[in-house]
Amino acid sequence: MDYLEVRDLNYFVVVAEELHFGRAAETLHLAQPALSKAVQRLEKRLGVELFARTSRSVALTPAGEALLEHGRHALNAIDAAARAARRASETASLRLAMKPGGDGGALSALLEGYAQHPGARQVDILFHPGAERASLVREGLADAALLYTPFEDTAGLTTITIHKEGRIALLPSHHRFASRASVDTAELDGEMFAQWSFDRSETTGAHTVTSVTELMPLVRLGRVIAVLPRSLAGAPAEGVAYVPVADASPSAIVIGCRANDTREAVRGLMNAALALR
Repeated sequence: MDYLEVRDLNYFVVVAEELHFGRAAETLHLAQPALSKAVQRLEKRLGVELFARTSRSVALTPAGEALLEHGRHALNAIDAAARAARRASETASLRLAMKPGGDGGALSALLEGYAQHPGARQVDILFHPGAERASLVREGLADAALLYTPFEDTAGLTTITIHKEGRIALLPSHHRFASRASVDTAELDGEMFAQWSFDRSETTGAHTVTSVTELMPLVRLGRVIAVLPRSLAGAPAEGVAYVPVADASPSAIVIGCRANDTREAVRGLMNAALALR
């Protein structure tokens, strides 16, 4: 075996996912004979058969299944390396991922503080309502992100707390506690809480939600309640009461960057966050 070309590996992965050379050729905008030759060239280079072909079907061999698993990882790693190289450019702006409104009022001060640092770059805000903001940073699609802890996974990131806030109970307006100044967590025992899932393919029940937008109608109808950080709940919604939970531990909004990111521009942004504490 000499080496694997990224192009041929990409061709293989598309064919392996389609299990149809014609559809794969359309996806890749190639002529089918050219695609077939590329796969044959890859098989010859590896010295194995990747596909079991008949006149009616295409199936992966055990070698093909192994290459598909590792090939996907390899292509993802190459994409991440290319993105990191582009993001490392001294002239590139920084991308800060955040939930709309998910800064606890600290974003303006953060950006103003960062602008004072030597070598400060433009900061582009990448609004992302889901819970994949930390993954965007880990994958090099964003340079930093504003995250809610302890609700979001910050593994592999360096984080600095920029804002702490209390939690509130979201209750239907007709709930017995809706007019209270506050409630304790023990008083909410026995209530039906919304279940959170940030992968739609894993939602399992009628009370499972993937966003605050999905949550609000269920609360309004009295199907569920929820306890959230105040800023995550957003603006008060019609038919929903926001009641502080007096004894709930505070949540925090943190800024996170990759733990191994030593770029001066990113360090400047994190130092600006430190100054907010």
